[in-house]
Amino acid sequence: MPGKPLRPMKKKANPLHAKGITEIDWKDTALLRQFISDRGKIRARRVTGLTPQQQRRVAVAIRNAREMALLPYPRAGRG
Repeated sequence: MPGKPLRPMKKKANPLHAKGITEIDWKDTALLRQFISDRGKIRARRVTGLTPQQQRRVAVAIRNAREMALLPYPRAGRG
């Protein structure tokens, strides 16, 4: 009994390449908000479509922006 045929994974478009962004700045909160969920968590690379190096830079920029109170920290779970 053969299983379902596997579809090839569709590669996600890289949003930074599409906009021509090379430098990721922690002060650019509009850009960084694209990579944060509604609960304030940093989205996974599988979801965002970034390269590993870009994902690291975005994560560091988000952490710096959180430290400067420009972006929210993740909210607690069920309270």
